Amino acid sequence: MRQLCLGRFSKRMWLICIALVLGIGAAEAQHRPQRVVSLNLCTDEMLLAFADREQIASLSYLIRDPSISIMVEQSQGIPINDGRAETILFSGPDLVLAGTFGQHYQSALLKAQGLKVLTLGPWTSLKEGREQIRTMAKALGHAERGEDLIKRIDTALQRTENIVPGKPSILVYDRGGWVSATDSPMNELLVHMGFRLHHGSSGLPYGGVVRLESIVTSPPDYLLVDEEAGNAVDNGTALFSHPALMSAVPLSRRLIVPGKLAICGGPSTPDLIEALAAEIQAKVR
Repeated sequence: MRQLCLGRFSKRMWLICIALVLGIGAAEAQHRPQRVVSLNLCTDEMLLAFADREQIASLSYLIRDPSISIMVEQSQGIPINDGRAETILFSGPDLVLAGTFGQHYQSALLKAQGLKVLTLGPWTSLKEGREQIRTMAKALGHAERGEDLIKRIDTALQRTENIVPGKPSILVYDRGGWVSATDSPMNELLVHMGFRLHHGSSGLPYGGVVRLESIVTSPPDYLLVDEEAGNAVDNGTALFSHPALMSAVPLSRRLIVPGKLAICGGPSTPDLIEALAAEIQAKVR
């Protein structure tokens, strides 16, 4: 309708157009949920990024954990829920945001009671991520804020396309020797920046645990690890300091990014791209 009001009209037609636009704006505002509850860290972060503060009824307890949350400060002053469906039901939300892992019972029960539940899973690609951002922002009545985040992501992607010289190989290496599937958003980012994935040598195109011997005998040019990888607090993290791995891929060839930037796609994604680009510029030759 707004586009229809861009031509040349009489004064009377302009008044009609203005009234229609104002009417549409009022209708959009009326449909914005006023009590939104989030049960998942990733939906917490997008809710904080897109909603007006007074729209947020409560967030999950995970948002207050500084080891995994990027929005501890932004969440201060907002109630925290216990994640129980019964508690959420009696808090009177008009929209509940949930993840796909570990919250099936809560989502099913709340839907059965007539509540609107929006369920979002982990991103499987950047394309899906854009779709989720639009879905969430629109559901909260702030579609323009979703478009702003997508623009920030796309701008960061444009700045970092093919910044890696020579197509070196890389492996995303997590605690316990876990590697992600080749079609994960992180690996998509690495390929976008100019890396070649090392999954063929590890024999795990769909992800899984790679044996230390496999990396030592056929090491990638670079490893991408969490910033906590240097803290050997258990067997899963002690692996990063194993002498054989240190010799095969020394610290100078390990790109380090804060893990909490990669847990959820969304508001953290532009910062993840920039952090990864900074490591590339500092270490990749």
